[in-house]
Amino acid sequence: QVQLVESGGGLVQAGGSLRLSCAASGRTFSSYDMGWYRQAPGKEREFVALISWSGGSTYYADSVKGRFTISRDNAKNTVYLQMNSLKPEDTAIYYCNAPPENGALGTVSGYWGQGTQVTVSS
Repeated sequence: QVQLVESGGGLVQAGGSLRLSCAASGRTFSSYDMGWYRQAPGKEREFVALISWSGGSTYYADSVKGRFTISRDNAKNTVYLQMNSLKPEDTAIYYCNAPPENGALGTVSGYWGQGTQVTVSS
């Protein structure tokens, strides 16, 4: 029943912006951390950003600090990732992640969306 659906990816030029959305259903996520991860071709999946839906605290990978912003709308059960000043190295499939009932982010036992492709050209 739990489902995460990402949207908002696309092709943009370097320096451009995109806003990704992650819509959650089948569960109330307001008490859970939510995160964004990405995976480039031939690379390991890496952490991008997280947000605590209870406290509103955020944390970012060094590679995206100052450029990306994670936010939430609990009324819509949706998490966003605003991406500015995009670089070609940001090209990847971006995944939304939620922890299991009693677990942590970033594990296979959690919930993952299908991913949305972000491609940044020069």
